Amino acid sequence: MITVAENAGFCFGVKRATDTIEELIKNKKEGDIICTLGKLIHNEQYNNYLKENGVSVISLEHTPALFEKAMEGKRVSIVIRAHGIEYDIQKELEDCAEKSENFRIIDCTCPYVKKIHKIAAENSNKEEIFILIGQGEHPEVKSIMSYVNNEGYVFSSSDELEDYLKAKNFTNFKLNMAAQTTQKLTEWEKCEKIIKKHCTNAKIFDTICSVTEKRQTEASDLASKNDVMIVIGGRDSSNTSKLVQVCKSRCPKTYWIETAKDLLFDEIGHAKNIGITAGASTPDSIIQEVKEIMENLNENFAQMLEEEYAKKAKIYVGATVTGTVMAISENEISLDLGDKLTGVITRDQITDSNDVKLSELFKIGDSVEASVMSKSDLDGIAILSKKKVDVVKNWQKIVDYAQSQEIVNAKITKATKGGVIASIDGVEVFIPASMTGVAQDGNMEELVNTTQEVKVVEIKEDKRRAIASIKAVLRDKKAAEKEAFWASIEEGKVYEGPVKSLTSYGAFVDLGGVDGLVHITELSWRRIKHPNEVVKVGDVIKVFVKSFDKEANRISLGHKTDDQNPWNIFKSKYEEGSVASVKIVGVTTFGAFAEIVPGVDGLIHISQIADRKIDSVANVLKVGDVVDAQVTGIDEEKQKVSLSIRALLPTEEEVSEEVVEEANEEAVADAE
Repeated sequence: MITVAENAGFCFGVKRATDTIEELIKNKKEGDIICTLGKLIHNEQYNNYLKENGVSVISLEHTPALFEKAMEGKRVSIVIRAHGIEYDIQKELEDCAEKSENFRIIDCTCPYVKKIHKIAAENSNKEEIFILIGQGEHPEVKSIMSYVNNEGYVFSSSDELEDYLKAKNFTNFKLNMAAQTTQKLTEWEKCEKIIKKHCTNAKIFDTICSVTEKRQTEASDLASKNDVMIVIGGRDSSNTSKLVQVCKSRCPKTYWIETAKDLLFDEIGHAKNIGITAGASTPDSIIQEVKEIMENLNENFAQMLEEEYAKKAKIYVGATVTGTVMAISENEISLDLGDKLTGVITRDQITDSNDVKLSELFKIGDSVEASVMSKSDLDGIAILSKKKVDVVKNWQKIVDYAQSQEIVNAKITKATKGGVIASIDGVEVFIPASMTGVAQDGNMEELVNTTQEVKVVEIKEDKRRAIASIKAVLRDKKAAEKEAFWASIEEGKVYEGPVKSLTSYGAFVDLGGVDGLVHITELSWRRIKHPNEVVKVGDVIKVFVKSFDKEANRISLGHKTDDQNPWNIFKSKYEEGSVASVKIVGVTTFGAFAEIVPGVDGLIHISQIADRKIDSVANVLKVGDVVDAQVTGIDEEKQKVSLSIRALLPTEEEVSEEVVEEANEEAVADAE
């Protein structure tokens, strides 16, 4: 019997890198340059395929020449392999990319490796030593150690680690330890025990790729059940080397080959049970070729293979099955699973939406994949879940969303003590309270049953858990609004916005994501003691830009306009000689001040109050009196007005004439 490991071949990181570069080859135009910084993966056959398709392998010294070609107009694409590259090299390439749009950096660094970059940077300083368990000369290890900020060491084995810890005093240091993603699991576990023994406060980061763990665990299990193990992978592949070690510990007859040509038929041809696994950089085509050759070595293999497939095809709880839609109702669909068995999928195991019709999602004859939840052989019914299968398929989308930082829609399904649960493409993600955008101590329930735009900000691959953020989207939108605002602002431009806050020196107005200040002197033409005499928080007011400084994030605004200028209002109504009804607003020893229009006062000198000499202004006028006065003088430059009550009083001559006229009128009346 020949058994191929389910987790053999390309891992997620390598698959993403090969898919990316094959897409580049597919869309390559004449004159385009495609290259990889170092060999893309540890597989000579695949690297030869890239070479045949015009992809060249470069080192950092080639970048100046490539940059010149980009500046000349050629499109240059440099693919960074899944192992990642050193920090300084990454920055140098990014600098080139910023200077030329034709110079493109396509970063295919594995998410697991990027995670270790961050761990190395954040856990290495003057008081912390960073330790990495891995192969010192491996490209992944070199890239990780370039992010270490202070003291860092690489150990290839638990023995090396223990020798180092015995020889050094760590009284003043804290130890932090991580592993190369492809590190052998058993060796890592030894290292964990050793560091805990020597340093009680050590921080240990389990950074072995979950796929690597599964691959090694599966390989160990497979090796224990077979007479011969074949491990396929490049000779310079670290994870393949670890697989060989794992398999040899359980099956002495373990053979490491790169292609089918390396098979030792005399050694393995008569083995009864053979297991096959492969490293993360081994293409499926090579695995398939080895498998087919092994099949031909055993005339009974085809029959055994059918039996193996028959076992897998059995319908049991937890199995994934495929059936044909034979009936659709409002709340469920029925599938023909063969062997006189009917599968039933209820609405809630298909979709979270109550609005969509199942008849719009499926039609008779459709092939549907689902997971078996329960089964009754007596009734010939299996209860299925399409959601469970979709979650597995859609998990990769979540991982991709985290990598691309794409904004996606999430349906908020439940509020918890620490945040809310949301559904993205059928996958549950957690949004912590601090990332919901809801104020502290706010009501999370208000978000339930709403659809929010989010970004996936963290992936926990080993637990298939993801963390998303509404706040990250709001923050990005606010930043975009700010950028758009600063791009369009100009002096004199008019805005309308709400007053956000008041201070003793002015009012801050929201102009659309950016605040501007209206100084207290710009709020009103009259003198005020506090902005709240004119506006209050929440008032929507019209303002205009007086000046701005983007670097200092400062905008000065004006609110009062010429048509509101009291002096202009006064001049439009009065001139010298005009008579005005004025209100006394102040009394002094030399005269009285009277308000002509709000914001403009005039002085009635003591000599202009009456037609006789008066000893005290207060004996004649008091604050609040309303009197008629004539405008006798206007000083444009100083904006001062002189008023006179006396000018409106009759002269002595006019009084005498009035007295004579009244006497004549009385005499005529007496004569009659």
